[in-house]
Amino acid sequence: MSQKIYVPRDAAAKALGADEVAAAVLAEAKKRGLDVVLVRNGSRGMAWLEPLVEVETDKGRVAFGPVADRDVAGLFDARFGAHPLAHGLTEDIPFFKAQTRLTFQRCGVIDPLSMGDYEAHGGLAGLRRALAMSGADIVKEVTDSGLRGRGGAGFPTGIKWKTVHDAKAEQKYIVVNADEGDSATFADRMIMEGDPFTLIEGMVIAGIAVGATKGYVYIRSEYPDAVEVMERAVNNGRAAGLLGSSVLGSRHMFDIEIRVGAGAYVCGEETSLLNSLEGKRGIVRAKPPLPALQGFMARPTVVNNVISIATVPVILEKGAAYYRDFGLGRSRGTIPLQIAGNVKHGGLYETAFGLTLGEIVDKIAGGTASGRPVKAVQVGGPLGAYFPRSLFDTPFGYEEFAGKDGLIGHAGLCVFDDSVDMLKMARFAMEFCAIESCGKCTPCRVGAVRGVEVVDRIAKGDPTAMPILKDLCDTMKFGSLCALGGFTPYPVMSAVTHFPDDFSRAKEAAE
Repeated sequence: MSQKIYVPRDAAAKALGADEVAAAVLAEAKKRGLDVVLVRNGSRGMAWLEPLVEVETDKGRVAFGPVADRDVAGLFDARFGAHPLAHGLTEDIPFFKAQTRLTFQRCGVIDPLSMGDYEAHGGLAGLRRALAMSGADIVKEVTDSGLRGRGGAGFPTGIKWKTVHDAKAEQKYIVVNADEGDSATFADRMIMEGDPFTLIEGMVIAGIAVGATKGYVYIRSEYPDAVEVMERAVNNGRAAGLLGSSVLGSRHMFDIEIRVGAGAYVCGEETSLLNSLEGKRGIVRAKPPLPALQGFMARPTVVNNVISIATVPVILEKGAAYYRDFGLGRSRGTIPLQIAGNVKHGGLYETAFGLTLGEIVDKIAGGTASGRPVKAVQVGGPLGAYFPRSLFDTPFGYEEFAGKDGLIGHAGLCVFDDSVDMLKMARFAMEFCAIESCGKCTPCRVGAVRGVEVVDRIAKGDPTAMPILKDLCDTMKFGSLCALGGFTPYPVMSAVTHFPDDFSRAKEAAE
């Protein structure tokens, strides 16, 4: 009887040696004459345990990690039982057990390129229900679920879909924004590498809902593994009848094309992405017109983030009310927290909206890896605000964070201990904006460059510089065409507001 062993093909696991571990497993099995079936799954999201090797048993999958290739022989010697790297049943590991996995329910569980595996774990149930519904009813289901854009803006997904549904045009498009460029974010990549069919299924449902027959996935060039998996999954989907002229034998047609970006951060903004997709320079478009009315090739276009679209299948399978029951306020459903930086337990943690920032950092992440006190947490990527411990009672929700001058963004959290210099972090935010600006609007193009100069003046003890920095941030916030320039003031001003000592120390050092 064969033994099934799982070794992730996820990019993070591969960076830590998963390919070498997989090769060692096969070599050791051959050496011992054992019948082993190796499955290259996605990641479960527990980064500190990668590569996480799992073995299928009568009681469930048992986890071992972090495993190096030199550990494999010892695992075979122990018959994958009692071993220093053993963690018991994977789903009983505290970090994993406490999660509410809806969007990521199959990630790390299945062979990401097997349609049979996908269906055996509930895949296509949402699409089959959608095929029996009208486009308007699908849009209503998504609207009623309370799903909001998981890419950062938090715009209600159903409203965007309804706009495209109601628009009159011979051709409409679904565009998935997989240009995941924010620091401390990796949820999109994990889905594409670990459960690509849920993204494909969500795109097909979206196409049926709004009347679109063609979809594009725009993936950042820094994700070669995701590109490979998505291309293979699309080909497998066509072969299985999920894509093409007749979706699962229905009257609906839908096909998908994978496109790769060229490394511009600004192409994470939807109109810059559309320009790039059309073969143009990736610069921001003025709005209106909205992409929902004049998007790709000037046609009505749904532009959604990976997680937004990948969540649609579970909403259609379980119903809007089921999904809406999770969360708080206007933040419904679950959110994949991406925990990174100076933490003991970094990784992906899917949970309902509502946990406090302190619970996430202290309990789930386990505090800092350095053992020093947490000084700041940046939520929402390089454009997100820095929250001090005094704000750790803030519930994780869109309006709740906005009320404290913060952003949820793509739900990436980067933790810093008390050795961080917040003046340097404020400078970094301005420098980042200056480097990544598309140059379309003056507040962003010029403001960020001036911002670096002004922060340097503060560092040298110039007493006239701080009022200039605040005025400059106001100009960028309210005058920029897109979120790159408009959100850069969040990290800068939060650093100034919550960590004034780091700025006053610079003045004292200069004197």
